[in-house]
Amino acid sequence: MEGFEKALQIRAEQAERIVLSYLPAEEGREKKIYEAMNYSVKGGGKRLRPILMLEAFRLFGGEEEKIHPFMAALEMIHSYSLIHDDLPEMDNDDLRRGRATCHVVFGQAMAVLAGDGLLNLAFETAISAVSGAEPEDMAKAAKAACVLAQKAGCSGMIGGQVADIEAEEKGNIADDGELLFIQEKKTGALLEAALMIGGIMGDADDEQVQRLKRIGRWVGTAFQIRDDILDVTGDEAQLGKPIGSDEKNDKLTYVSLHGLEAAGKRVAQLSGQAERELSLLPGDTTFLKALFSYLIERNK
Repeated sequence: MEGFEKALQIRAEQAERIVLSYLPAEEGREKKIYEAMNYSVKGGGKRLRPILMLEAFRLFGGEEEKIHPFMAALEMIHSYSLIHDDLPEMDNDDLRRGRATCHVVFGQAMAVLAGDGLLNLAFETAISAVSGAEPEDMAKAAKAACVLAQKAGCSGMIGGQVADIEAEEKGNIADDGELLFIQEKKTGALLEAALMIGGIMGDADDEQVQRLKRIGRWVGTAFQIRDDILDVTGDEAQLGKPIGSDEKNDKLTYVSLHGLEAAGKRVAQLSGQAERELSLLPGDTTFLKALFSYLIERNK
């Protein structure tokens, strides 16, 4: 595990440099919105999504600079979603990764605009991958940008968020189908995007991209269930955010529907499915396998 943690740290530092290199300068009449946007992106985190994207890309080879704009773009979208999640109208959280959330520091209106700004900057950044590219790379970048839009949009993450809110409004009464939809869309969609875009830009074929999509869905669902477990059993100091917020907000979770023991078994099942699919991909998948285990078994 020590060797893995060192390898993860190296990759996280690389992803951090790449993501931060695409952030706007805090100047001009728009300075305040840039400050709010950058504050949220610079708030720490594992940089999981850009790491996954780069690792998927590496399975198929190629010049790594080609994937950098998409790594930054996906992390911007993830950051914008967290800004909006934390708002009083959504999860109403004052802490994120041990720091005051964006709306606490900059106000609710500015936080909404910071999220909007990051979403727009994400696509500006992704589209920059087309500039000066060869026709073949332009086609791959266009395909990758479509995946990014779909997985972040109403048929992806936003759709999952809508279903989550509707479940709350119904008083947490739902079945497994509704819960699975929320988990696959709200959390799994961006992980699917990370792996699929890495494969597309690395020249994976259609079957391999679909395999990456399935892996992302299963890991994303397991990751969310683990998050639900930690909201009940976790340590607030380690998590960097309040625990018990799911129950407070009447959120539909695997734990609320099936209990802690069943949630743990489901995480293990999904992890096994992802590992079996991963073994069918080319290249060295050792790090990705270890990363999946680390994420699914994490304590924070």
